[in-house]
Amino acid sequence: MEPKRKISINDLAKMKKEKKPVAWITSYDFPFAYVSEQAGVDMILVGDSGGMVQLGYEATNPVTMDEMIHLAKAARKGAPNTFLIGDMPQGAYEPGERDAVLSALRFVKEAGCDAIKCEGGIRVISKVKAMVDAGILVMGHLGLTPQSSASFGGYRVQGKSVSSFEKTVEDALALEKAGVFALLLEAMPSEPAGQIAKLLKIPVYGIGAGTMVDGQLIIMHDTMGFYHPFRPWFAKCYIPDVISEFQKYISNITDLRKVGKDERKDGLLVLATMAVQKYVEEVRNEKFPGTEYSYPIPAEDLKLLEKSKFWK
Repeated sequence: MEPKRKISINDLAKMKKEKKPVAWITSYDFPFAYVSEQAGVDMILVGDSGGMVQLGYEATNPVTMDEMIHLAKAARKGAPNTFLIGDMPQGAYEPGERDAVLSALRFVKEAGCDAIKCEGGIRVISKVKAMVDAGILVMGHLGLTPQSSASFGGYRVQGKSVSSFEKTVEDALALEKAGVFALLLEAMPSEPAGQIAKLLKIPVYGIGAGTMVDGQLIIMHDTMGFYHPFRPWFAKCYIPDVISEFQKYISNITDLRKVGKDERKDGLLVLATMAVQKYVEEVRNEKFPGTEYSYPIPAEDLKLLEKSKFWK
C-alpha cells in the first residue's frame, strides 16, 4: 500500500471552496493516531483535552508544554502521513510574542507537527501574528474556549446572543487578518457558526458548532466511549454503529489466533478503526452532526441575531 498523501492548507482551502467537509479527530498517542490515519481522517489534533482524557486532569488548564510535546511525539509516530496540529496549552503563548514563537517551534521541531492551534481572538492577536511571521501555520479557536471557560461562567454555548455573536465575528476577522489558515468554533448553534463560515475566506471548522461549517472535529475518546466523567452534548459514540459489523468480521475468520498473531486484526484495533471510518463517512456525507448532535437556538434568539450587522 502506498503511503497516504498528507493534506496541505491549499487542499483545505480548495475543500471549503468545493464544499467538501473536512473530517478530523483528536489523538494523543501512538495507537489512536495510527487508527486515525488508517481510517482516513484529514487531520489530527493533539488537543490539550488530552490532559483530561489521557492524563486524568479535571480540566485542560494544568497541562504543560512538556506534556503536550510528549503526546504530540507519540501521535506523530502513529500517523506519519497525516496533517498534525499541536494544541498550545495555557501559559505557552499568553506571556508574550517570544514565548508564543518558542512554544510553537517546539511542536514543529521536537514533535514534527505541521501546525499549531491556540485559543483566543483579539486579546492574543500579537502572539498569533508573531507565530505567523515566524513561518508557523496557526489555527485559531473561538466560541467556547476551555482554557478561559471561567470567563464565560463555565462551559456554556456561545454565539446565541447578538453581543456574543458579534464579539466572535470581530475576533474571527482579526484572526483571519493576522494570517491564521483556519478557524475552529466550539459549542455554537449551527446558524451563527454558519454565518461566520460565510464571512471568512479561510476554512471554519466546528466541534459542537452544528452543520453549516466547513468540517467537523471530534474527541477520539468520545467516539470510542472511553472517557467516563462526562460526554458533551455534541459528541457521538460510534461503537454501537459498528459493533455488528465487527462481530460479523470476527465470525468470518476461521483461524482467529493466526490472524491475531500475524496481523493483529482480531480486537480493538479493528473495532476502533471501523468506528473512526464510520465517523469520517458520516462527516463527508453530511450526516454528522445533523440536528441530533447540534445545539438548538430558540426562534426568538435567532430573529435577534438576524438583525446583526454581520448577518448575511
